[in-house]
Amino acid sequence: MTDAIVVEGLVKRFGATTALDGVDLTVPEGSVLGLLGPNGAGKTTVVRILTTLLRADAGRAEVVGLDVVRDSDAVRASIGLTGQYAAVDEYLTGFENLEMVGRLYHLPKRDARSRADELLARFDLSDAAHRPAKTYSGGMRRRLDIAASLIARPRVLFLDEPTTGLDPRSRLGMWEFIADLADGGTTILLTTQYLEEADRLADRMVVIDHGRVIARGTGDELKAQVGGQRLEFTFGRSVDVAEAADRLRHLTVDQPRADEQTRRLSLPVRGGTEVLAEALRRLEGSGVDVLDVGLRRPDLDDVFLTLTGHAAEQDDDSSPDPSLAGREPAATTGSTR
Repeated sequence: MTDAIVVEGLVKRFGATTALDGVDLTVPEGSVLGLLGPNGAGKTTVVRILTTLLRADAGRAEVVGLDVVRDSDAVRASIGLTGQYAAVDEYLTGFENLEMVGRLYHLPKRDARSRADELLARFDLSDAAHRPAKTYSGGMRRRLDIAASLIARPRVLFLDEPTTGLDPRSRLGMWEFIADLADGGTTILLTTQYLEEADRLADRMVVIDHGRVIARGTGDELKAQVGGQRLEFTFGRSVDVAEAADRLRHLTVDQPRADEQTRRLSLPVRGGTEVLAEALRRLEGSGVDVLDVGLRRPDLDDVFLTLTGHAAEQDDDSSPDPSLAGREPAATTGSTR
């Protein structure tokens, strides 16, 4: 299978800050790559380099066989980009937004209008086609923004945290749209800090932290790096956490995670239901108040905690991507259109 995206040794610095430190990745045609990492990890810097909006200091990158520096015009004609903020004109209607983008891609007027109608229907926006975009909900704006990035039928689509700021219902709807695009054969590079999103949509994943690739593989392959299962308890009192951890320490195969504030204890174990029964037996007569207990497989959050020592989803005050520093939001996410 041919690779639609090839990245080798990308390095990007902003003053004393190294945003990318030798990033390598490939994306086969017709597949979805999830580029995972917390805020400030360098995900958006990778996207901005691949979409010709930023030049790397070292390394090389190709999209559909075209060098992103030497063949930048041809690259822009072959891709679509949706950034972290919807890049739509609030004072134009949904139809007018899409028609304008089509004309910017040099489509004949009739083709631009026909394509606008087609995409409005595909993204369930036909009823709002002639309303100003400023009247749209957040989810509708995101759908309109993705529709605009598809006007010219790009071979490769870059989605930079497309569900940031959406409510859970809108996020689920956006996942369905992205899955449909992938099923239709579009190559997609999806950046996200939501691990559930990547687990659901991506064929393969690359985990990036502090500008470096720290893991890559399918969701199952990444989870296998953590291995085993976890016993998870919720207790009635914070003091129960330490007591239970002490009584169950001989059952664990690695360091437990204890949180007295939430009254939760998570233990890496082997043995399935047998170890669950043994854990409950050891807690009998201890006075520990067990509110809930469960046995589960590791997920991508466990992968992140194991590899980086912190969760993938960080607070909103996390350091932003350096490639966006000092810019207004509308200008940072722009698109090639």
